[in-house]
Parts: sequence; C-alpha cells; structure tokens
Amino acid sequence: MMDAMELHGRAMADARERINQTELALERTEEMLAGNIALCSRIRRVVEAADRLVKIDSQ
Repeated sequence: MMDAMELHGRAMADARERINQTELALERTEEMLAGNIALCSRIRRVVEAADRLVKIDSQ
C-alpha cells in the first residue's frame, strides 16, 4: 500500500505530465492559429485583387 509521500509524489508527477501535455497543445494551437492568420491574409489579398480586376474589366 502506498504511503502519503508516495501518493503525493505520484499526484505531482501526474500534474507535471498534464502541464506538459497542456503546454504542447497550446504550442500546437498557437502554430495553427498563426497558419490560419497567414492563410486568411493571403485569401484577403486574392479577393481584393480579384475585386480590382472585376472593376477594371467592367470599365
């Protein structure tokens, strides 16, 4: 049977593991968000360019 110190040590190890997993998930989320922001910017530029072409073509 585990004593109080072993239980505390195990709980601390579990907490550290959850923190590490959360930090990795946060890093992946930040990378995905940065990618989405970059993609949104590229899409916006393409839409704006297409809009300019339509305006030029309609003149």
